[in-house]
Amino acid sequence: MKKNANAAHTIVDIAEALGISPSTVSRALKDHPYISQKTKDKVKKMAVKMGYRHNALAAGLRNRRSNTIGLIVPRISMYFQSAIITGIQNKVHELGYSLIVCQSNDSYEMEKQMVNAMYASRVEGLIVSCTLYTTDFSHFDIFSKNGIPLVFYDRVPKNYPAQIILGEDYKGGFEATRHLIELGCKRIAYISGPLTCNLYQDRYAGFKDALRKHKVPFNKKLAFFHELTADNARRTCEQLFASQPFPDAVFATNDTTAIVVEQMARALSIKVPEELKIIGYSNDPRSQIVLPPLTSVEQFPYLVGEKAASAVVSLIHKKPDGKRRLAPIVTPIELVVRESTSKENA
Repeated sequence: MKKNANAAHTIVDIAEALGISPSTVSRALKDHPYISQKTKDKVKKMAVKMGYRHNALAAGLRNRRSNTIGLIVPRISMYFQSAIITGIQNKVHELGYSLIVCQSNDSYEMEKQMVNAMYASRVEGLIVSCTLYTTDFSHFDIFSKNGIPLVFYDRVPKNYPAQIILGEDYKGGFEATRHLIELGCKRIAYISGPLTCNLYQDRYAGFKDALRKHKVPFNKKLAFFHELTADNARRTCEQLFASQPFPDAVFATNDTTAIVVEQMARALSIKVPEELKIIGYSNDPRSQIVLPPLTSVEQFPYLVGEKAASAVVSLIHKKPDGKRRLAPIVTPIELVVRESTSKENA
């Protein structure tokens, strides 16, 4: 029976066309050392001519391997997350794996659905940065109980049997606040994400400890907690600058918020950094091109991505013991000082 012209050709079709066995074709396509170069060239030429495509999924099902890693992020559009995705993609490709990326949109319900979808897709390991509101991590049990490696980064659980990758968020909060205090700031406003999330808990703890150590009063009226969007930042600024005395510094725990603070200050003729010093967090490329350029906390996202990818592949090969606690992997921060906190202009 003649094969449909639109049907996908298989290894068997190539073997029949060349008068050799399917196993020889398979080995030739994999560059097996026992197959002559002449046969390899002949097989590959016929494969191109017939439009043969390797079915990785079918091969994975036969081998019980998919060579695929899953990644769930809150929002792909965030600079920090997109830089991490690039690091993960490049590293997993280097290590011989493919990557499936999903975003939860910071929705806990969506995150649960994505976890189930990744499991159904037979990923060999899962990398996750959780939503701002994930406090129950039981939906990940389908992975941990089946011995499928889990790696959490940035937004992570504090007590869950998985590999954790943490930034030095406490240090970031402390160093940024100390920098402002050393510049003479006494009335420091603090704008944070929700305290349901570990990284904002840690940055807030660093902020308060720096104030305490340097005997600067903590003013609850100058502390704000919400999703760090531009709209929320504008509403917070309206409260901050509604009446005197204005803060002499703002520490915002993401750069989007810090940039909005700078824009609002300019609109109100508040001079930065002479009258108001501003620090952001993440060292988003935008922080270098706003005027004045923004002091920010560098998190080295590409490195975080590489660490996450290397960790999950290592666990795939080791098959993790769910009873053994894995030591957290800690990635560095660095305070990048620019004109928004310049002492010379103060």
